[in-house]
Amino acid sequence: MALSLESQPSRPSPLGFLTTNPIANAVSDAYKSFSERRARLGLSNPGTVESIAKEVQREVSLTNYMHTGIRADLTKAVSLSPLFQVSHQFAMGEHQNPYAFAGLFGTNKVFLQGSMDNSGLLSTRFNYRWTPSLVTKSQFQIGSQDMASIEHEYTGSDFTSSIKMLNPSYLEGGLTGIYILSHLQSVTRKLALGIEAVWQRAALNQPPESALSYCAKYKSDDWIATAQLHAQGALNATYWRKLSDKVQAGVDMTLQVAPGPGGLMGGSLQKEGITSVGVKYDFRMSTFRAQLDSKGKLGCILEKRVAPPVMMSFCADVDHFSQSAKVGLGISIEAGGEELQEQQETLGAQASPNIPF
Repeated sequence: MALSLESQPSRPSPLGFLTTNPIANAVSDAYKSFSERRARLGLSNPGTVESIAKEVQREVSLTNYMHTGIRADLTKAVSLSPLFQVSHQFAMGEHQNPYAFAGLFGTNKVFLQGSMDNSGLLSTRFNYRWTPSLVTKSQFQIGSQDMASIEHEYTGSDFTSSIKMLNPSYLEGGLTGIYILSHLQSVTRKLALGIEAVWQRAALNQPPESALSYCAKYKSDDWIATAQLHAQGALNATYWRKLSDKVQAGVDMTLQVAPGPGGLMGGSLQKEGITSVGVKYDFRMSTFRAQLDSKGKLGCILEKRVAPPVMMSFCADVDHFSQSAKVGLGISIEAGGEELQEQQETLGAQASPNIPF
């Protein structure tokens, strides 16, 4: 005996009215139309607010490369995929630790780095990629001055948003620390606008402070200009240009405007600023950087690879106003071993890990 079962219609969800009412439908249609128009513009990701001027401040400028005295870095690469290496750093000079040991591990999702110097200062970094767009970055420091930093960064097709917390705490019965919220959005194929909000409170017996900063970035085919207006009255502007395949040049200007001794009502404004001009030359086996600022300081650094695993660097800094000069000499040796060469040949043309640095 055959039985026929009639399918019973499913009952509507009790909360279905939230998405089926006329207002929700109008908002959904407007959002879809806006998304389609934005996709047709072909906008690219502009980067982050923190690294908006990286072409000048990280590539051309000497700030991250200058050192005084003698420095030696010995690095041992254990594996390429996953990336794993250890290093020993020896130094003798001004504002440098005599010894530091560091280790690094990285995969497509995880990045781990830790270092400890001779004074017992421990610094660690841990990054984790939850999705192709969302990355969590954390940094901790234990020693003479403890520090904790946690950042969540979301990278969209035409924007980047992030929230960063420095020494966050709720142990005293209230929220303390520094909290930074930033957003950089491409509005055209060449222009990007951004905003950064800062809220901080050192302790509960002190009032909280907040500030807003604005930034803009214009990217052409062979030059990039940026501008940042900070809440404290500081203006920073950079200009980077690619002169040829091997030559880059950049200008970095910072202007600080602050009230004089009499305040805003009784005193004049004090203006302080500095402008630096730098250039970078890339040769076949070496890189040369030079920089001159408005305070009369001239610096240069030459990095030359004398052998496949050996890199030498020589830097000099001359301050004409104070009649002082500093020099530095460094050597970096990278060792791999036969096992690493075999692993590199085995990987061949495979893509290297996309590590969330």
